[in-house]
Amino acid sequence: MMTDPQNRLALTAIAQNKAQGKWRTEAMRSHRSPRLIFVARGQGRITVAGLTSGYGANNLIYIPAGTMYGFEVGPTVFGQMLTIPLAMDTEWPTETVHLRLRDVVAQKELLAHIDALERELTSEQAGHDRAALYQVGLLSVFFERQHKSRKDDASDPRTNTASARLVAAYTGLIERDYRKHLGVAEYAAALGVTPTHLARCCRQTCGKSALALLNDRILFEARMLLRDTRLPVSKIAQSLGFGSAAYFTRAFQAQAGMTPSFFRKKGPMNAV
Repeated sequence: MMTDPQNRLALTAIAQNKAQGKWRTEAMRSHRSPRLIFVARGQGRITVAGLTSGYGANNLIYIPAGTMYGFEVGPTVFGQMLTIPLAMDTEWPTETVHLRLRDVVAQKELLAHIDALERELTSEQAGHDRAALYQVGLLSVFFERQHKSRKDDASDPRTNTASARLVAAYTGLIERDYRKHLGVAEYAAALGVTPTHLARCCRQTCGKSALALLNDRILFEARMLLRDTRLPVSKIAQSLGFGSAAYFTRAFQAQAGMTPSFFRKKGPMNAV
């Protein structure tokens, strides 16, 4: 059985790479296992479950499995993203948490955890894979302690607004049903609101339209399928609910600036 790359323990560098395109980080996506983003330097914005916030140096952002997100990576940004195996999901929060570590002692402790994890991931010593998992467990304890000591600082009052709750529910529905190629009106009906109200709330929480969030998620998945599989374009279009390959090609080109076939010819690119 092949290992699911979205669920395998990994530590991936985050930095701007213009050659690989902004879609690698900015487009809405989710994963089947949690992610922990560590920003070492730089600043930007991140959108999680339809709510946009700023981030800066020494920030830790935990994203639960199945949660839609995307983030800007400017030229000064550098950090790392930890893929947490789904089997360790219960050791982490059930909701998104954004920690801003202002205490120098906490910053040094975090770096020590990250360095120890990286050493085990790159080691060839016996038991290094098991040791790496133990390091993730220690990191989860560090995160829990920091979260509890910064409850007020880590919580965003905007998450409790009606608009944020509605948009979070909308992104949850997108994540569940984006392959069905439903329209914004159908999502709005399922949420018991008008498309106009849903669009207004999306603008308030993340500055994007409801349609942009939906299209962003669909076309990110299209890119991943084009990059990671050899499925024909027609099959990819069908799997994402498009009525025809021609319709899919037009939609893809409108956002990506190139046809699906040309995007695939450019070759594989590592996605965060």
